[in-house]
Amino acid sequence: MSSQKFVRPIFDNPFFNIEELPNDTIKRKPEPLIPANSDPNDTSLVISKDVDLDINKKTWLRIYVPRRIIANHDNDKLPVIFYYHGGGFVFFHANSYGWDLFCQRLAENLGAMVIALEYRLAPENRLPAAYDDAIDGLYWIKSTQDEWIRNYSDLSNVYLFGSSSGGNMAYHAGLRVASSSYKELEPVKIKGLILHQPYFSGKNRTESEEKLKDDQLLPLHAIDKMFDLSLPKGTLDHDHEYSNPFLNGGSKHLDDMVTRGWGILVTGVSEDPLVDGARNFANFVEEKGIKTFKLFGDGYHVAEFFEPSLAAVLFDATRDFISATKS
Repeated sequence: MSSQKFVRPIFDNPFFNIEELPNDTIKRKPEPLIPANSDPNDTSLVISKDVDLDINKKTWLRIYVPRRIIANHDNDKLPVIFYYHGGGFVFFHANSYGWDLFCQRLAENLGAMVIALEYRLAPENRLPAAYDDAIDGLYWIKSTQDEWIRNYSDLSNVYLFGSSSGGNMAYHAGLRVASSSYKELEPVKIKGLILHQPYFSGKNRTESEEKLKDDQLLPLHAIDKMFDLSLPKGTLDHDHEYSNPFLNGGSKHLDDMVTRGWGILVTGVSEDPLVDGARNFANFVEEKGIKTFKLFGDGYHVAEFFEPSLAAVLFDATRDFISATKS
């Protein structure tokens, strides 16, 4: 099959010239932030609302539910997708235009409740702060009396889904949940992880990183810079457990994922510098005994935001993955 070429979108890419400022911060340009849509008279296919997670950390959640579920007073409980947005741990928000639209499409196309996390960004809050926020979110759905969670969510079918750096987050949050110290999360039951073009890298370059080092959307210098800004202070290189999942043979908690019977869906695209890392990761966890599902094809980094045909393929693969792993 011949490779299909896609034209990359033209926009003000924050990854190209990351300007550091004093006091561990960076310059971020204003961006359109989208309010939640809970208007019962609106004609949109998905309804959403925001809830506080930790006001001291300024973290919160945006919950998306297909409007038809609420309008029809449907008693069917929805699988829950906890979603972590991308941006190299340093850019964007849960209510950024592109991520909000993607979550709406996820909820509608999959017939799922999507919960997007607004987490703390680096360098102001370096890793593992974002991972901590992800775990806070899971504890929130365990204990909340929120009406939408009580009425529409199936907490026995929960998935951690992340794009790019969000895929890295989903993986590390999953490792924590899989460990024995997180048994108290019940009745929340994780069934799998969906790592959409995950942000992994290390000291040794992959072939795709070298080949696509001058990529128009995610150049190699930006991959490096954002890990420099997000890894713990004092980290000497990118062979750190947060950036390189293969370090020292991988996490011991991968065995816990096997024991729990989780699945992992890993995706990647041909013109993404991260694709070899994603493919190597998929093969790595498969060799560890985890039920591994793979989706690799043509496209550029997070092309599903701009190419409806690729978004449809991703949604279909995610739907099949949920069907194969749910209770």
